[in-house]
Amino acid sequence: MQKFFQFHSKLDSFRLFSMEHLGTIGIIVVLCVLLFVYRKNWLEARKRRSFRLSLAFLLVISDTLQQIWLVNQHAWSIKRDLPLQLSDLSVLLAVVMLLAKSEKLFQFLFFAGLGSSIQAILTPDLDKFSFPHFQYIEFFISHGGVVLACLFMVEAFSCRPTIRSLWITVLIVNLYAVCIYFLNKIIDANYLYIMRKPGNASLLDYFGQWPWYLLSMELVMILSFFILYGIIAIFRPHCLLEKTSL
Repeated sequence: MQKFFQFHSKLDSFRLFSMEHLGTIGIIVVLCVLLFVYRKNWLEARKRRSFRLSLAFLLVISDTLQQIWLVNQHAWSIKRDLPLQLSDLSVLLAVVMLLAKSEKLFQFLFFAGLGSSIQAILTPDLDKFSFPHFQYIEFFISHGGVVLACLFMVEAFSCRPTIRSLWITVLIVNLYAVCIYFLNKIIDANYLYIMRKPGNASLLDYFGQWPWYLLSMELVMILSFFILYGIIAIFRPHCLLEKTSL
């Protein structure tokens, strides 16, 4: 049992799109589909409240346990373990969004949170933490939870992203990246992968060398935001004809 919690894991290295990885993606997809299949449940305020509070609690517990685990393993590092990656920051913001029922946070998270979490799920930076290691399970719970949180806001409260919020999110992400760049320089870190590419296989492998891959990242980010906007514009749930009260 101890081997599933060791930071210096003796398990096999994570393999991209292995059966375990594909199975995990499949579970997240099924949970997302169930949000829409059982859409009638979200017409009841009590059920909406129970789900959003439970999901927020799960995300808090997941992130808290990860930090405790890192400290317990004497592995916590300021260069790696601050919640500054966009997908990690999105977990914390998703908790606030769920607790506050914040449509403003939704407008940001639908693009930045959903986009970064989907990319993290598809190309996770897990290295030696394969299933069923604690880090593997925590990683997919937290990032899958952000996806569920955003889709829940779409379905339960009829929140809709806008083109204006898309471009505001692009601006915020770029300003955030500038701040993180200087922080990386100060503490010799690589948050947002601004300084160099991650060690695992990812989309960045096809984007050229530094600094050119940063421009490619920008273009892909904007394209992914428009794809997300297009999907929700075409397939948005229409079971609630009027906006549900937040």
